[in-house]
Amino acid sequence: MPSIFEQHLPATPANHVALSPLTFMERSATIYPDYPAVVHGQIRRSWAETWARCRQLASALERRGIKPGQTVAAMLPNIPAMFEAHFGVPLAGCVLNTLNIRLDAEAISYMLEHGEAKAILVDPEFAEVIQAAVARLERKPLIIDVADKEFLEETQTIGEIEYEALLAEGDADHAYKLPDDEWQAISLNYTSGTTGKPKGVVYHHRGAYLNAVSNVMEWAMPHHPVYLWTLPMFHCNGWCFPWTIAANAGVNVCLRRVDPKKIMQLIQQERVTHFSGAPIILNGLVNLPDEDKREFDHPVKVTTAGAAPPASVIAGVETLGIEVTHVYGLTEVYGPVTVCAWHEAWNELPLAQRAAIKARQGVRYHMLEALCVADPLTLIPVPKDGGTIGEVLMRGNTVMKGYLKDPKATQQAFEGGWYHTGDLAVWHSDGYIEIKDRSKDIIISGGENISTIEVESAIYAHPAVEEAAVVAKADEKWGETPCAFVKLKVGYGEVTEADIIAHCREHLASYKVPKTVVFSELPKTSTGKIQKFVLREEARRH
Repeated sequence: MPSIFEQHLPATPANHVALSPLTFMERSATIYPDYPAVVHGQIRRSWAETWARCRQLASALERRGIKPGQTVAAMLPNIPAMFEAHFGVPLAGCVLNTLNIRLDAEAISYMLEHGEAKAILVDPEFAEVIQAAVARLERKPLIIDVADKEFLEETQTIGEIEYEALLAEGDADHAYKLPDDEWQAISLNYTSGTTGKPKGVVYHHRGAYLNAVSNVMEWAMPHHPVYLWTLPMFHCNGWCFPWTIAANAGVNVCLRRVDPKKIMQLIQQERVTHFSGAPIILNGLVNLPDEDKREFDHPVKVTTAGAAPPASVIAGVETLGIEVTHVYGLTEVYGPVTVCAWHEAWNELPLAQRAAIKARQGVRYHMLEALCVADPLTLIPVPKDGGTIGEVLMRGNTVMKGYLKDPKATQQAFEGGWYHTGDLAVWHSDGYIEIKDRSKDIIISGGENISTIEVESAIYAHPAVEEAAVVAKADEKWGETPCAFVKLKVGYGEVTEADIIAHCREHLASYKVPKTVVFSELPKTSTGKIQKFVLREEARRH
């Protein structure tokens, strides 16, 4: 017999609706129709204009025969059309697949085929690679050219129609339909695929809604923030920030190519309040020539994620007047889902100590149900001693639906009722986690585990170092030893391998000190992450 609270109290359309971030823009366009929504070069559009364009896109896709549940891909930089696609595509009941703009034709072709894309939005900068990718497909998607006046190079058109002409086919008053089920897919994101084929990570409306709200809460974002798009929107749907900024009726300042000097200019000119990105972006700002740096008379905040940022880089950014919030996540969890939540008492600490605390990955977002560091096989949590290493496990509504067409990988990822991240961390006594390495990156030397992140942080403390990465190098005696790849700052002067090794000896236990140092440019992904699998191959040759 159900309890009295379960009798005659059914869920109805009046008291239960599917959560979807698409409602955020409708609200902002209704309440703040004349507020600025999008800035891109000479383009200035309000929320009412942007909402109308998104509905036109949804209508036009339907009229072109694209059906609910089908995939629409986008090969676009951070331009207005990319932002609009995050609403217009799912308003048509379709699934948005944002493609990594640095991938080659073979990888793109695989994703278009695997995701069964029926249409693709293409920026002229990537026309050639898309043309080559589509040529490999038996079933050709509808190609839509997206012209951008900020792209000044000579362009070619490969599509059946241009984006603005497509919008003209649509109805700005389109009677869109929100999902009946919040478990319905909203987007498809492919992993980097550094080992084997990339996996298609499927997001649902509920998770996108909740993580977008979490972004507001964790950052304590005020109404109408001015958000600079330094983070690629193709990466985890821009960490859900397209939906976050719509929820807060903010301003999307578009930036089609990351340039530290341009970032500084836009922060000052547009009075940017928030931006996001990998530590490489922070490093670029810190290492700008003095004449390219700017002073800000308004608060500026940045969230950073990816490889743990060295404390020295965090300190350098905060010296510029930019407050750093460290977050952590993965493609499989909608981007960031943990934050180094700040305590006021820490404000009294010296800058170096504050930066070291901020380098921790922290605690779970409000909308992540559970986070722990545990033995990946037994699922027993490790002691909160700051020293015992375990795997980071997560559970909650902001974990992906699963991997597209890959039930085995999905089952493995969710083994034991947790999402297994593959990241190794320690748990501190205050409940904050600190990533020590990817499971594949940890160095085992003479039976001792060495965190590459710890070694990298020590190297970054050298004043001549701009970038550093550490990988395992085979060693006959120890099994593995650390091999460091270092990029030096321009104009600093001569620095040798012996100098870096001597510096590390002052900061690390002897077995953690790199035995080899290679000076070079560091290979990176399109989101600024250093490609350690490339460096591991390089280490074998040294």
